[in-house]
Amino acid sequence: MMRQDSDDAPEDVSLFDADDETSRKSRKSKIRHPLASFFHLFFRVSAILVYLLCEILSSSFIACMVTIILLLSCDFWTVKNITGRLMVGLRWWNQVDDDGRSHWIFEARKPSTRGKAASSDSESRIFWLGLVICPIIWVIFVFSTLFSFKIKWLAVVIMGVVLQSANLYGYVKCKVGNKSNLKSMATNYFGRQFFRQAAKEEGP
Repeated sequence: MMRQDSDDAPEDVSLFDADDETSRKSRKSKIRHPLASFFHLFFRVSAILVYLLCEILSSSFIACMVTIILLLSCDFWTVKNITGRLMVGLRWWNQVDDDGRSHWIFEARKPSTRGKAASSDSESRIFWLGLVICPIIWVIFVFSTLFSFKIKWLAVVIMGVVLQSANLYGYVKCKVGNKSNLKSMATNYFGRQFFRQAAKEEGP
């Protein structure tokens, strides 16, 4: 529908503005990437379920271990390369320069002026809850494995902690790093202004 600018129908303008406000609210609550949201939780939840039900699902420790490791690896790749970029607009990776030095790069998508690329609140909650809760569960599995003397599972649960904590650290660094950069830029700006003002006062 096109917005009318004529003076004889001013009530239509406010009506369309209200519709725009309603559509903006619906976009914030709508899941814009349902497939990415599904797979963001599918692999990590499946790995946890296989670990809990492995003795019921299969009597082979090797088969359960390989299945859990494959699920954890798929989860690590999916969250790092796809769901973080689509659901919250964050991305991190490691880059090796020509001198052989390793650099960690953390990026955040700039908010779009039209709101088309912005992530919804629902997707953001799904992303961060899945990213935080699952590593905590694997940490609990580490202690339960030690206390129950199931040492053969120790390597599996430690791998779960390492892979999922790596993604958690990377995305927290992406989220917090932007605020740190803004803070350092503001500090440098005010520092330069202070020195300029002090130089003017000391001058003739």
